Amino acid sequence: MDVDRERAMVIAMKGHPGTGKSTVAQATAKSLKWPLVDKDHFRDATRAIQQALIETSPAAATKLLNDLSYDAMWRVVSTQLSLGLSVVVDSPLSRRPHLDRLLGMAAETGATVVVVECKPGDEAEWRRRVELRGGSEWHKPSTWREMEGLLEGYGGCWDYDVGQVPKLVLDTTAPVQLAELVSTVLEFLNSPAF
Repeated sequence: MDVDRERAMVIAMKGHPGTGKSTVAQATAKSLKWPLVDKDHFRDATRAIQQALIETSPAAATKLLNDLSYDAMWRVVSTQLSLGLSVVVDSPLSRRPHLDRLLGMAAETGATVVVVECKPGDEAEWRRRVELRGGSEWHKPSTWREMEGLLEGYGGCWDYDVGQVPKLVLDTTAPVQLAELVSTVLEFLNSPAF
């Protein structure tokens, strides 16, 4: 677990709900002893506001509060980077402007950004995970049909080129233990490319 650098680093997790992204993010942050900034924590805090706004315009309320959650998350990440701290960011990173915002913050502080994308190779297992969680997370798809609707709404924009940003893709449905996935992330961070 070397990963001892002079410059701060951001591990930007990427992936859809149910892919194991948060599990890998938490285990990686714990292993590195780095702060974890999770967009869901901010989104969860907006539930009461969404309930109050839902009757007026459900779609507008959802978009507004999702944007607010990202903004709050980016502010926390920016603060950590300005302090010289490396950080693990757990968000879907589903749109290129999200990555661009993170890259801008990293450039201002001299931090390095790497993307770790959780991409399930086994759609049946991914579907099982989504449906297993059911309605336990109010702002995430609780059925496979809802997941398909989310993906349709993205219109393919989530599958974008990250350019020169180092990227590791993990098959989080492969029959390996979490410790092995985290070990793969750490090996990636310790590679000569950095």
